Amino acid sequence: MSELRWEVSNQTAFITIARPPANALCRSLLENLDSVLTEIEKDPEVNVVILHGEGKFFAAGADIKEFTEVESGEAFAKLASDGHALLQRIETFPKPIIAALHGAALGGGLELAMSCHIRIAAEGTKLGLPELNLGLIPGYAGTQRLPQLVGRAKAAEMMLTSDPITAEDAKAWGLVNQVVAEDELLQTSEAMAAKIAAKSQVTTAMVTELLAYAAVGDFESGSDREAELFGRAFASEDGKEGIQAFLEKRAPEFQNK
Repeated sequence: MSELRWEVSNQTAFITIARPPANALCRSLLENLDSVLTEIEKDPEVNVVILHGEGKFFAAGADIKEFTEVESGEAFAKLASDGHALLQRIETFPKPIIAALHGAALGGGLELAMSCHIRIAAEGTKLGLPELNLGLIPGYAGTQRLPQLVGRAKAAEMMLTSDPITAEDAKAWGLVNQVVAEDELLQTSEAMAAKIAAKSQVTTAMVTELLAYAAVGDFESGSDREAELFGRAFASEDGKEGIQAFLEKRAPEFQNK
């Protein structure tokens, strides 16, 4: 069975992590994810992506057994750098990515989820970065993204104690957008995806790019880029169509141009 599956329906690409029992993230799975994203980025029929896990978990962490095959600190650093590149690609991906979380999103699983644009969690989901329990530290930029989302104090508590938090606390802290019943998780994610898919791909890609500036706190560069992209959006066919549709009191018909 493939470690990663994907399909397209209603302008949405559904990517499924399928590596039971824990959906642990191994190198081959992450490489496959990178390849799938390349296909999705080229597919004009896809406006938005939903990433979720098969079985009991979203992803309960990295594949620790695979770590025993790494022979040096330099090799571990390369492993982390490769992970950084993939998650940075997800964070700046031109088509919004929704992470649908259930069961557990721990370690690398939470780091993967944090790189997505939106996170929806099922009730009962546990979220955390427990790497210190193994004598390690987060390696896929979790030390950087978690403080951006929950603040330094909460991030320090989560990482230094290694204790997971509940989905409800994650929502209160700003780590996830919504918490829903597990049997409503994909339905809720699909409903949000449908709202996003109805927008112009031109402008959703602009927003995901600008969010990346905000993520690193580069206000000046982000604002400059926003002004430039605002002009491009206004001059685009979709921008003109959106304004005309508003004036005519009808739904816009975007052509992604």
